[in-house]
Amino acid sequence: AGALWKLSVNDDNEVAIADAGGIGPLVELARSGTSIAKENAAGALGNLACNADNKVALAAAGGIGPLVELARSGTSIAKENAAGALGNLACNADNKVALAAAGGIG
Repeated sequence: AGALWKLSVNDDNEVAIADAGGIGPLVELARSGTSIAKENAAGALGNLACNADNKVALAAAGGIGPLVELARSGTSIAKENAAGALGNLACNADNKVALAAAGGIG
């Protein structure tokens, strides 16, 4: 997840990581990985969520719930990375609704 986080700062890599099926495994790491894996996964997902198609794919992969949970109860780094990812995801109207439904507002 750490390598994907570093690679995902590049626009072309955002697309390549998603096309290679990287979103689902990153969501799973954000949900149930080690503390460091969760931090790295949230960072990578935040970068991937800068891409409009990835915003939709990340939500479809069930990524909003684990990110909300990390923003609440993760390490300080995980909280920061998850909050950034959620901010990027919230630029999509459907994701705003999903974010509210996951308890991410309030």
